[in-house]
Parts: sequence; C-alpha cells; structure tokens
Amino acid sequence: MESRIRLALDRVVATAKEVFGEGLRSFVLYGSGAEDALRPTSDVNVILVLTAFDGDKAARMREAVVLAGAAIRMRAMFLLESEVRDAAEAFAVKFEDVQRRHRVLAGVDPFAHLHVPREAVLRRLKQVLLNLVLRLREQVVTLGDDDNALARVAAESAGPLRACAAEILKLEGQEVRPPRESLVAVAGESLDDLSAARETGELPPGAGAPLVLKLMSIADRMRARVARLP
Repeated sequence: MESRIRLALDRVVATAKEVFGEGLRSFVLYGSGAEDALRPTSDVNVILVLTAFDGDKAARMREAVVLAGAAIRMRAMFLLESEVRDAAEAFAVKFEDVQRRHRVLAGVDPFAHLHVPREAVLRRLKQVLLNLVLRLREQVVTLGDDDNALARVAAESAGPLRACAAEILKLEGQEVRPPRESLVAVAGESLDDLSAARETGELPPGAGAPLVLKLMSIADRMRARVARLP
C-alpha cells in the first residue's frame, strides 16, 4: 500500500478511536485496498462498525472523512454491530466479498464468523447483475461517444462484476479464486481492455462503447448462469 494511503488511513483510524472510544468496535479496510491492489481509479473502502450511532460524534468525524475522501478516494460505511448480519443478508454479494478480502485496522474482526445464507446470495446476485445491465444500457446510450466517460463507467463496473463472478464460482463448487481471475474465468475471454480502463481511466478513441457492450454481455451470461444454480 502506498505510504500516502497508509498515512491517510492511520489519521482516520486515530480520529475514529478518539471520537467514538469504546463505541468503535472495528475499523475494516476491504476490497482491493486490503489486497494492496489499488489502481488509480480505485476507491479505498472502509467499514466502521459501531455500537451506536451518535450524531454529535459523527459530526466530529466529518472533517477526517471528507479529507480522506478527497485525498485517497476513501469511502466509508458506518455500520452498527447489531446490523452486521442483516446487512450481510441484504447485500450478500458485497459482504461475501468483504469477508474474503478485508483487513482489520482497529478492533475485532466483525466478519470472522459471518455466514450468509445461500438463498440470500442467489437473490442478491440476480439483483446486482440486472441492475448493472440496466445501468450500462443507459450509460452506453447517453455517453456513447465519450470514451473517457465510458472508461470510468467500465472501471466502476469491474468491482461488482468481479465479486459476482467469484461468488458464482463458489456457488458452483469450483475453486475459489481472486475476483480478477474469477471474472476472466467466467467471461471466458481476456479483459485487458477493462484492466486498461481501471489503470488509466482512459480508452483509445472508439473503444468505450464496445467495452461497455462487452461487459453488458458478460453480465447477461452471468445472470443466465445464476438462473441455473440450484
């Protein structure tokens, strides 16, 4: 992890400890940041698990969170300890990915023994993939000649697609792989153009719409695969 990201996270963790005290149960980094695999277009995703949400204390966290958002694209979720299981069922694909790829920066591990019911994962897979297809259709219509904007759309789609691919392989009983490898395996083709979009936030002229259309096709095939799961 880059030193500037580590320093920024250390400052936010220190502020959270000071503000919430014993009410801060966990401060968790998840996703590509937990794997030291951040790209220029990546968000730094964190979860603060609290015993209770106090508005006055939250206001004291605002400056640290806003500054980290501007400096390192940190995105924070504030989750109550009592909400962990309900959130995991409501956002099953996301929390399955969190469970696989997280690093505890402070407190206890809130996801060490988390179990998400298979039915919840299947239901959420269908929702996430359909929502992604609908969003990509809208973007390719409205941004069809703006390759750099579509590069950002593609980069933002990579995370959900990879998490869904990893979950599909797991539900099929296949070998668990990192999300990037999972998506390539499920797609059955090279995704170098997607990697380029994530690395630079740019694409060659005329490459934006074809990439987004390819991602739509992959998502549709993934939906069909989920439909066949028992």
